[in-house]
Amino acid sequence: MLSPMVVDVDDAIMHHIPRDTAALKLLTSYAKTLLDDDLAVETPALRHHVATHMHDLAALALGATREAEGVARSRGMGAARLRTAKTYIVENINRRDISIGSVAAYLGVTPRYLQRLFESDGTTFSAFLLGRRLASAHRMLSEPQSVQRQVSAIAYDAGFGDLSYFNRCFRRIYGATPMDIREAAAKARE
Repeated sequence: MLSPMVVDVDDAIMHHIPRDTAALKLLTSYAKTLLDDDLAVETPALRHHVATHMHDLAALALGATREAEGVARSRGMGAARLRTAKTYIVENINRRDISIGSVAAYLGVTPRYLQRLFESDGTTFSAFLLGRRLASAHRMLSEPQSVQRQVSAIAYDAGFGDLSYFNRCFRRIYGATPMDIREAAAKARE
């Protein structure tokens, strides 16, 4: 698979790849995320895309041909960076100071490049972040151990800094108030 993509694949696989190589970092990060996510490759089409991204990143790490490098940079590196950005956001969802600038800095890219990655995925950074925060709050509201916690504490733990903004967004997305979700979860447990 890599032979047509790498300048001299036999020679390339015998050389040490420096740890700080961007493509190698992305390859290992992407692979780790896939190993940690049981649902990551559940369909044949998705498995094909993941395999393509892994081949692209491997080719870049080994020394891609000029043609393969252009394709791989637009296809493999972008997908790996987007997945890494999403993983970073989910892992840091409770931080109120998370921003496109902080995630871009973590990835070593510009905020505009990161915006374009999210746009290529059919969303925006803000919409993704808001969706993850709302999902986190919804999950906490439905958990039995959170029954005694105030809704405001849950909203703040999900990364929201403004309670009225949280309530508006929550109602718009779920069609119910946070208290409605809590009550429905309590009734379901009875």
